[in-house]
Amino acid sequence: MDRFPRSVALAAGLVVVFAVNACGSDDPAGDKAPDTGSSSEQAASSGTGSEEGGSGGADAAALEGTWTGTADGGPVTLSVASGKAALSAGRHVCQGEVKDMGEVMLALKCLDGNTGRTMGSVESNDGKKLVISWDTGAEDTLSRTDLSALPTGLPEIPAP
Repeated sequence: MDRFPRSVALAAGLVVVFAVNACGSDDPAGDKAPDTGSSSEQAASSGTGSEEGGSGGADAAALEGTWTGTADGGPVTLSVASGKAALSAGRHVCQGEVKDMGEVMLALKCLDGNTGRTMGSVESNDGKKLVISWDTGAEDTLSRTDLSALPTGLPEIPAP
């Protein structure tokens, strides 16, 4: 009985990881070559060029990785890689980008049209806990997940 919630959270996390990895440019050259913008553009996009320290270490680069938590009794998983973000919350799967708009924001679009988590502001990030406030008034507190610590030998997810 105890394994079911962990299996659901693991499955949701894997969906998010696969969605982030599937996010890419339609331009084949864009997938192979990293963006080589100016160093000031790179510093601005990573948040390292700001004079302020950010809000609790809340810069775009600090979001890289997978974060998990619960909201409304269900699992929430956020994965961020190379400025792309994928979120699974309950039955909703959303994809988008991490944007620096004076503060680090998540701009997402949910595949089912849900708008509960489409624009979020990173309130704090200490490297272990991440707090995101969504424009709908919801707030998620997520913990960094070490994917190498996930259990092995789990049954495969059945194909639809």
